[in-house]
Amino acid sequence: MFAVLKTGGKQYKVQAGDMLRVEKLSADAGETVQFNDVLMIGGDSPVVGAPLVSGAAVQAEVVDQIKGDKVINFVKRRRKHSSKRTVGHRQKLTLVKITEILASGADASGVKAATGKGDAAPAAKAPKAKAAKAAAPAAAGSDDLTQLTGVGPAAATKLQAAGLTTFAQIAALSEDDIAGIEAVKIKPEWVEQAKELAQG
Repeated sequence: MFAVLKTGGKQYKVQAGDMLRVEKLSADAGETVQFNDVLMIGGDSPVVGAPLVSGAAVQAEVVDQIKGDKVINFVKRRRKHSSKRTVGHRQKLTLVKITEILASGADASGVKAATGKGDAAPAAKAPKAKAAKAAAPAAAGSDDLTQLTGVGPAAATKLQAAGLTTFAQIAALSEDDIAGIEAVKIKPEWVEQAKELAQG
């Protein structure tokens, strides 16, 4: 029985007992990790995922954290007074030994999922940041001033700093009021649009 798994942007065909070098995982030597992105299970009755096989997983034991062979990047530009640059790089890798291939029941195994250095963290942070930005105007009891044509995030911040947080406030401005605001130059069409948006 074999499986095709995906980790670190690469695909590997593995069997129980195989030693594998994969992109660096967040795990220490001796830990057991589980690869949940299984694309195919092979054997007597092969199963091909669409794109992943649901409930399937590959478990492996972390043997060591290693570095790959040095790769040298050499750049030389021809002609007189040219430049040369040599840069070496050794990729950080994790050496794992495949222990078991699970065709089903991966969710109930209780084994830690194999994740890279930054696999899940950015995805988790991004929605929270967007939710915080979206909640900020609502919590302050203000309108979304960027709905006005020509008002971007920077101009909306300047309007809020000048004490203008709602469409009704902008719609009530007279020409003298507009001339007295120095933080941002308010366009007459903003006032017209604010009147329409304030009415709903």
